[in-house]
Parts: sequence; structure tokens; C-alpha cells
Amino acid sequence: MADARVVCIGLATLDVIVVVDRLPRTDDWLPASDASFAGGGPAPTAAVALARLGVPVAFVGSVGTDDAGRRVRDELAAEGVDVSACRLVDGTTPFSVILVEQATGARSIVPWAGSARLSALDDASVTMCREAEWVHVDHVAITHVRDLRARAVTARISLDAGNPIADPALDAIDLYAPTEAALLARYPTASLADALRAAVDEGPAIAVATRGANGSCAAIRSDDGAVRIVEAPGFPVEVVSTLGAGDVFHGALLSAIAGGDSIDAALPFANAAAALSCRALDGRSAIPRRDELERFLASAGTAASVSEGGRRGG
Repeated sequence: MADARVVCIGLATLDVIVVVDRLPRTDDWLPASDASFAGGGPAPTAAVALARLGVPVAFVGSVGTDDAGRRVRDELAAEGVDVSACRLVDGTTPFSVILVEQATGARSIVPWAGSARLSALDDASVTMCREAEWVHVDHVAITHVRDLRARAVTARISLDAGNPIADPALDAIDLYAPTEAALLARYPTASLADALRAAVDEGPAIAVATRGANGSCAAIRSDDGAVRIVEAPGFPVEVVSTLGAGDVFHGALLSAIAGGDSIDAALPFANAAAALSCRALDGRSAIPRRDELERFLASAGTAASVSEGGRRGG
């Protein structure tokens, strides 16, 4: 397998997904109309998106020695993700129960942490990160960012900040990617554009807010310190479930940026990948491959070219 250009670090789970007519109330008895089991977690789902888009990628994390853990790791390997640093450790694999409202695709997530934990990064994992172009971390792996910098990892670091994070270490990362709600909670008196500017003022060169069906918005700081705001609308699709769409967005965004694309091209590329991923109940099976995504963008009339650098390994 080619050396990973992107290393994703974080929480790997097994998702138990059920479709209901509506989200339940207290003491409800609410039968499901459909159900699915699939691997989940922000970082590994981003890794699957990267692999499907042709970018050599590795996942660093832990799963339990139970059947769920082996299934999660085997699914990642089958997608072409390097799992040599995904450790099988004594304990139970985290899982989430996700309730999906049939009419809207909205969901409620009930996670269980399990007992398999992502411990300190070993030397092999750190070496993998040193040799990569990007390291992508989630709300669990953010605690390792300062350790990576202290251990001479100079790769650019991207943070999926869709889940609550007390200290996002903005002075140590290059790309900060929260949801719009999370960003405005951090900067409660600011407009979206001003909140993005405030985020890049804390350190990262790029801050991107995901906005669900409304697309995404980014602030980019140039070498001379000027900050530019870029917006890209979402793409209408028939939504089955929005589970994992943000994770897919982050993987596709890194795919485009690592390939040398500008943020102006990367945002619609990532928006489209996230939208297409919503066509399935689970968060992964509908993630598009590069040729499908480019056809979709062409049919939508979106000029979002992906450079040849983004095709290496595909």
C-alpha cells in the first residue's frame, strides 16, 4: 500500500441505525421500519471518503477485541484504508445507536464509549504522521495534537470540531472545521463571517463552517495576513439520512486541498460529496468515488476542478 498522504486519528465505532416515523418521546413504543449496522466515527468515516476519492490514507485508533472491533477494522481495510496503526486492545468497541426520522433524515445519536481507548500514540503512529502531508483529528484525538507537534510532526493538521471540544488547540492546527452551530457557540456575539475571522486569528490558516443543506463557508488567511471569506451552497439530493455527512465533507475537503485545489474549488467539491453520502441509511455506503462525484458536479454546472495532484494513488 502506498504511504499515507493523510493520517486520520480518532474514535472508531459500530453504528446501529434504525429508521422511525418520528423521534420518540418519553415511554414511547416506536417500531422501526428499517435498520442497518455499519462502521462509524468522524475520523474513520473521513478516511473512507479519502480512500474512495483516491487519496492514500491511514487510520490511527483503537477498537476492542470483540466481534464489533474486528468488523470495524476489517471494513476500513476493505475500503483501502491502511489499518496497520488501528490497534486491537482488550475491551469493548464503542458503538452508537442512531435514530433516523424517515420524513426528514434528521437523527438523534446515543453513543456508548465502550472500554477500548485511544491511548498515547506509539512511535510507529507518530512516524506515519511525520511522513504524511495532513493529519486529521476528531474530538477524541485533539488531545494528541500538542504531543504530535512536540514530537516533530510538521504535517498540516485538520480538526473536525463538529462535536464539543473544550480546547480545540487552534494555535497548533492549520484547518479548523466546526459546524456553524459550534462555531457560533465559541464566538456567540459574532456573525458567521466574523466568527470565522476570529477563528483564523487564533492560529489556523483556514476555518470552515459546515452548514448542512446550506453548504459551507470558509475564512482563509493569506501570507500577508489578509482574510478572505468564501461561501459555497449545498446541493439538493433525496435524503435518506444525514448520518456521517459532516465526516464525509471533511474527508472530501482534505482530498481537494491535498491535491492542490483552492478553497474556492474545494468547498463545492466537499459539499457535493457530503450531499451524495446522504442517499443511504448508514454514513458510508453512499460515499461517492471520484468519477461519480465529478459527474455529479458537471451535471450541476459547478466548476470545481480537482487537480491532478489529488488523483495520486487513485
